[in-house]
Amino acid sequence: MTKFIFVTGGVVSSLGKGLTSASVGLLLERRGLKVRMQKLDPYLNVDPGTMSPYQHGEVYVLDDGSETDLDLGHYERFTSSPLSRSSNYTTGQIYQAVLDKERRGEYLGATVQVIPHITDEIKEAIFSQAGPDIDVVITELGGTVGDIEGLPFLEAIRQVPLEVGKENCLFIHLTLVPYLKAARELKTKPTQHSVGQLRQIGIQPDVLVIRTERPLGRDNAEKIALFCNVEKNAVIEEVDKTLSIYEVPLGLAENKIDRLICDKLQLPPASCQLDDWKELMNNIRHPEHEVTIAVVGKYIEHRDAYKSIYESIDHAGFSSKARVIVKRVSADELEEEDPELLLRGVDGILVPGGFGMRGIEGKIRAARYARERQIPYFGICLGMQCAVIEFARHAVGLDDANSTEFNSETNNPVICLLEEQKKIVYKGGTMRLGAQPCTLMEGSLSAQHYGQAEVSERHRHRYEFNPEYREAIEQAGMRIAGANPDSGLVEIVEVENHPWFVAVQFHPEFHSKPLAPHPLFQGFIKAALDRRQDQVAVPV
Repeated sequence: MTKFIFVTGGVVSSLGKGLTSASVGLLLERRGLKVRMQKLDPYLNVDPGTMSPYQHGEVYVLDDGSETDLDLGHYERFTSSPLSRSSNYTTGQIYQAVLDKERRGEYLGATVQVIPHITDEIKEAIFSQAGPDIDVVITELGGTVGDIEGLPFLEAIRQVPLEVGKENCLFIHLTLVPYLKAARELKTKPTQHSVGQLRQIGIQPDVLVIRTERPLGRDNAEKIALFCNVEKNAVIEEVDKTLSIYEVPLGLAENKIDRLICDKLQLPPASCQLDDWKELMNNIRHPEHEVTIAVVGKYIEHRDAYKSIYESIDHAGFSSKARVIVKRVSADELEEEDPELLLRGVDGILVPGGFGMRGIEGKIRAARYARERQIPYFGICLGMQCAVIEFARHAVGLDDANSTEFNSETNNPVICLLEEQKKIVYKGGTMRLGAQPCTLMEGSLSAQHYGQAEVSERHRHRYEFNPEYREAIEQAGMRIAGANPDSGLVEIVEVENHPWFVAVQFHPEFHSKPLAPHPLFQGFIKAALDRRQDQVAVPV
């Protein structure tokens, strides 16, 4: 039957439960097992779609249109586990489902309570991932042990072994052993307290993954094992990685966590094939080239807001054996400063998505700077809309061209609200979301990179290229390189007579993996490398 692995965290948040869960999934897949990944988030929002990037980071969109936690991006980048709406549940979704059942009378007059009704709904969500062809379900629980909102989830996973058998369940607890510089010591007490809280709830961890700045050493590992009631070989050290997050699976493999899991869950023994992952790390450690990319965004001070963008840039760099230096440029600053001061010397410019008026003119200036100076430009979602606005103003001659999102009274709304969005009132889950087909124009840069005539990409937006301006914009030299075959909505634009200027309405970063970079990101980084080499070759 399907085995269940639960990953919890303690001491502090942001320890990397998502990365650890994804890495365990990768290692088990490389042993020939079929794995499913899942995240349980204790916050009350139904999904992260209406949450600020400053609080939550990016919203990761799936093919089925689900707006999910950014950790699902780690799951897709590390594993081949198919993800769907049932891969991410929140407290809001759980309570909503229970209250809907109560309104329908499904509880037959019973008093609806956290136990058993909420915990039963959580268990149903967990079991939805299991199946006769699934070997392992890995469920990560957001937050930390001790968070009041996480208690129903912890109670639910405590009950799972009682239903499926302890031999079919395994608990991994990720915790911190901090290094105190003043004392020059690693301190295990926070980990002991975290495990103690977990045991009070009724969960005895089987494996401890210890995040630490410095190697634990034998004495500390044995101390943790003794006081936390786990086997010595089940204390897995995970020292901070300074080079890349893609080191994590190899570090866990060196500590034999996959073998330990297979032994404890009585999974079939097999060798773990990681040759391609080791080759990837070799390319990361020994780049042959260097390239600088400016990311012009509204949330550049919060790295997780553009998590998939940065990872996709890195993926394309890996495939070109290049170290990519990302220069984060504030769109707000670019509104006030001379673009030459902030963008001079970069090899490529990327403008990512976003919402709201703040920083828009800065993004438009970035698009103009790239177009007029022949610098490779990649616009994504709002970055595509800003590129269209800029082109309409300065190449077509429509001085007041704008989006109705930013100026509802503009005389030239080259970007406007989608027709189906005009009657929508609710904000959550109502955008144009998920996978949509796109037919590529023959001979376009995009078609060359994709190597096929039709693709499917994920969307998250309300505004779109206004088809009334298509003819004027195309005549001025911006080609429509991709469109939806059913609705005709413009999906990709390219500037002619430019080395590489591509802007897309969708989010290609959600389809990029370290061993399979997205073709448009590959094309962008390759164009930036070509520009850098051309600049170096020019005699002074």
